[in-house]
Amino acid sequence: MARRMSFAVDEWYHCYNRGVDKRDIFSNEHDANRFLMLLYLANSDRSVDLYNERRPQVEHIIGSDRGLPLVSVGAYCLMTNHYHLLLKETSAGGITAFMRKLGTAYTMYFNAKYERVGHLFAGPFRARHVGTDRYFQRVIQYIHCNPAELYEKGWKRGEVGNIAKLEEKLLAYAYSSFLPFTNKNTRSGVLGSDVFDIAHELPPRKMLEEARAYYADLSGERFER
Repeated sequence: MARRMSFAVDEWYHCYNRGVDKRDIFSNEHDANRFLMLLYLANSDRSVDLYNERRPQVEHIIGSDRGLPLVSVGAYCLMTNHYHLLLKETSAGGITAFMRKLGTAYTMYFNAKYERVGHLFAGPFRARHVGTDRYFQRVIQYIHCNPAELYEKGWKRGEVGNIAKLEEKLLAYAYSSFLPFTNKNTRSGVLGSDVFDIAHELPPRKMLEEARAYYADLSGERFER
């Protein structure tokens, strides 16, 4: 559950967490693909086997019948030791139930695969209410710009050497929802359709500016990477 957070129906929230002791939670592509698969499967009112190692490929799971979703997923990004999600509470208790299923299932998968025990995440997930349209747009840009730190270390200080090249890298990053926002033909069943009614596509420079503005606000909570 989230720390000291209650969720209101039809409201959006930025939800995030990192590995315990800042450890990696995605060691390879297989781990990241498993988490993406769980973003789809855990978003269901059904009880399903979410941590069986012998699952089909992610593209064969997303879009399959899963029952009624618990939340609407607006955006996501997976980094090596943390993740970011934009979620809307579509029914009472939906975000809490979804995040509990997601975290439990992935931890069980990860611990079984790497022969470890104990907590994988640094406590309960954190959540921030997205209360205005401007804030909503900034959250999306921040989530999608997270991989920029892999290519342009100074982007959060406004230092980007090649902005066109950075945009190409962000579009090619397989573990964020940035590409589906720019090309409707790439949209998958993980994202809810309602987010596209209110999200704005921005040019790269403006996108980075909005992301930096949100980061400046978020960093006050000491969410360390």
